[in-house]
Parts: sequence; C-alpha cells; structure tokens
Amino acid sequence: MEFTKMHGLGNDFIVVFGEQELPSNAADLAVTLCNRFFGIGADGLVYILPSERGDYMMRIMNSDGSEAEQCGNAIRCVSKYVYDHGLVNSEQIVIETIGAGEQKVTLNVKDGVVETVTVDMGEPVLSGLQIPVAIDAEPVLSERIESDGTEFKFTAVSMGNPHCVIYVEDAVSFDLATWGPKLEVHPLFPRKVNVEFATVLDRGRVDMRVWERGAGPTLACGTGACATLVSSVLNGLTDRAAWISLKGGDLYIEWNEEDNHVYMTGPAEVAFTGSVDI
Repeated sequence: MEFTKMHGLGNDFIVVFGEQELPSNAADLAVTLCNRFFGIGADGLVYILPSERGDYMMRIMNSDGSEAEQCGNAIRCVSKYVYDHGLVNSEQIVIETIGAGEQKVTLNVKDGVVETVTVDMGEPVLSGLQIPVAIDAEPVLSERIESDGTEFKFTAVSMGNPHCVIYVEDAVSFDLATWGPKLEVHPLFPRKVNVEFATVLDRGRVDMRVWERGAGPTLACGTGACATLVSSVLNGLTDRAAWISLKGGDLYIEWNEEDNHVYMTGPAEVAFTGSVDI
C-alpha cells in the first residue's frame, strides 16, 4: 500500500488514495499502521475515496480503530493532497465527510502548491441530545460535570463530532493526561467525546489543549478549535473570530453571523511518502 504521511499542525495522518471504498479491514489497519513504535505512526488513517456528492470523500479511522465522523486537520490534508497531485484543478472544491456532509473548501495556493486551506465547517450543533450529551438543553452552556470528586464546568458543541469545552486557568500546563481519558468516556456522553481545555487570553486569542476521542492527546484538532471558538462566543469570552493556539500551532476560526457557519483556516503539510506491506 502506498501512502503519504501528512499533518495539520502536528496532528498527523497516513493518507491513502486509490481505494474505491473503505476496506473491510480498515479498523485493524489503523491500529497496526498508526502505532508509533511498530508501525508508521499517526493519529489516524485517512482514505480519499470517490464521492457522488463532492470532488472526493474522506473517511477517517482513529488510531484505536474507531471511525471519526469528521476531522478538521485531516480535511485540510486531503484537500492539499488532491490539488497538489492534480486530482482537482480548481481552488474551490468539495470534500464529503460522514459527519458533516459536503464541505466547501477554499485552497490558498502559491506557486502551484497549497499553503493553507479554508474549510466551511458548517453550522455548529448546539442541541444537547443531537451533540450528543445526556442533557436536554440548547445550548449546553457551563454545565456541571464531575469525575473522581473533581467538578468542572463545560460547554458542549458538535462540529460533526462531539466536543466538551472546559475553561481552565492555564491550558498549556493543564494535566491533560489525567483528565482527558476520564472525561472522554464520562456517562454524560453516549458516543464518548473530544475534550478541550481552554484559556482565554483576550477576545482574539485562546490557548487550547485537546484530548481526542479515539486518539488521545494530539498536537492539534481542527474541529476542537472550531468548538472552542463557538463555546467562547456563547460564553461571551471572545469575538466571533479568533486565533486558537494549539500545541502544534495556530488556527484562525470565524463563526460567521450571516450564515451561522464556522470557517477554519490553517496549514497542511507533507511529511514523507512511502509504501508498506499489509
């Protein structure tokens, strides 16, 4: 199997092109190939597949073998891949995902190569039961969550996948390894959840660290950055556009008031290409 190793701000993926449908053993392959000691190493295995509703379809298998409905960093990588390989010739394309349907993408190209990608991430889902979270409210704003005798306040948002945003005093030094895995599987979240710990620096910048459902700690999460911006607006903490600073770098997120869509802009990079015997 030929592959391209790509990343968006360090959130890395094994990208595969050429399959006509998701392989039946994709989950097992993800576990094997994403292993950083015995495999290629990645946060996820991404397939670029044919689509009847867009230019291409993206399917994402997490490193634990579960499937992600959506991934903001992966869609930027996929968009760069198809343009840089001459599979599309327009700087305006559509990538289909199972969590958000057809997503419009604008490619920012320099000297024939994609440098940054702006993705229309769609409208945020704020209804608790649709996110899903076991709270029948809209929005799910500053709600209590308790684990091991410690209480947090969280805001829930879906960007095609579920997110739990928690504001802390210092997200950069927060104990992500302890609280991320506990909150990911909290009973409030019937399909588990991505957990973001955030610190608002000012109305235009937020520090955020993420524990991703099915992948653990990652250097960046595009949908998590979008959820963090939406949460921060709902809580009156930021403007409707802000920089979200992740461990791997910054994403610019805007929640447009006119169409209610969230727009994410950030880079995508190729690390290396190769082949592996599967």
